[in-house]
Amino acid sequence: MNAFADALERADLAALRAIPKGDLHNHGPLSGCRDFLRARTGRDIAPLQQPIASMAEMSAWISASLQDLLLQPGGRLLGYEAAFALAKRDGVTRVAFGDDVWLIDDGFDPAALYGGLRALQQRVAPEIDWIAQLGVNRVCAPSDVLRWMEPCLALGVYQAIDMSGDEMARPIEAFAPVYRAAKAAGLRLRAHVGEWGSADDVVRAVEVLELDEVQHGIAAATSPAAMRFLADNNIQLNVCPTSNVLLGRVESLAAHPIRRLYDAGVRVTVNTDDALVFGKSVSEEFLALYQHGVLDAEALDRIRLNSLN
Repeated sequence: MNAFADALERADLAALRAIPKGDLHNHGPLSGCRDFLRARTGRDIAPLQQPIASMAEMSAWISASLQDLLLQPGGRLLGYEAAFALAKRDGVTRVAFGDDVWLIDDGFDPAALYGGLRALQQRVAPEIDWIAQLGVNRVCAPSDVLRWMEPCLALGVYQAIDMSGDEMARPIEAFAPVYRAAKAAGLRLRAHVGEWGSADDVVRAVEVLELDEVQHGIAAATSPAAMRFLADNNIQLNVCPTSNVLLGRVESLAAHPIRRLYDAGVRVTVNTDDALVFGKSVSEEFLALYQHGVLDAEALDRIRLNSLN
C-alpha cells in the first residue's frame, strides 16, 4: 500500500499533509489559512457550520466576514499570502488562482497585480507550482471582459482562465469570444458550470467554450450521456465536495456524486473552493471523503495524482 492510502486508513492528517497534492479550484483570498490570519491580524474567521440556501447568502457571509479584511485593495495581498501559506502547510505543490480582470477598472495595473502575486509566491512558497489564472465573472459584459483581458494577455505570463459567478447571469454563448481570445493566447480553459445548472449546461459549456476543465460540473452525474461525453473527451472536473454540501448542492458528503463520476470514467480532482468559507484543506477533503465511505483509499490516491499530472 502506498503512503497516501495508508495515511487515509490511519486517519493521519499530518502524514496526508506531507504528501504532494494539487488544489486547482480555489479563489485565492477566500482560500487562505485561518491560523495564519489569526496570528497576523488577531482575527479568527470561523467557517460555515451549516448549509446555506443560496449564493446570495454566501456573498452576504463573505461581505460580513471578509470584506474589510481581505477584499479591499490593502488586504488583497494578505489574502493571497494566506492562500500560499495554507497550500504550503497542506502539502499542495500545484495550485491555481489569480485575480479578477475587472480590477483594472478599479485602477489596478495588470503588471503590478501579477508581479505582486509572483513576489508573494517566491517569498512564501517558492516550491509550489503556481498556475497564474485570470478570473472572469459571468455577471460582467463580455465586451468589458475582453477589454480588461487585453493588457493581461499582453504580459504573456498567465496560464489559465476561469469564469465564475452566477451561472444564470448570461448565456454561455456570450463568452465564446472571450474564450477564443484566451485560447489564442495559449491559456488553459476553465469555467464554473454544473454547480447550479444542469448536465446539459455542462456539455454545452465544454462545446461552446472549448473547455479543458470544468469547475464543479457535478450536475453531469445526473446524465449517463453527459458523463460519457466528459470521459470520452478527457474533460477534467475540479470538484469541491464540502462546498457542494454547504451550498446545498448535494444532500450530504456520503451522497456526493464524485463516486458516480469516477465510476463512469470521468477524470476528477478534489479541491477546496474557498477554504476560509468552508473550513477544509485539500487533505481534510480527502480524509472526509474516505471516512464517509465515498471512495476507497486507492481511488482517492488516483484522484490525487490527477491534480499533479
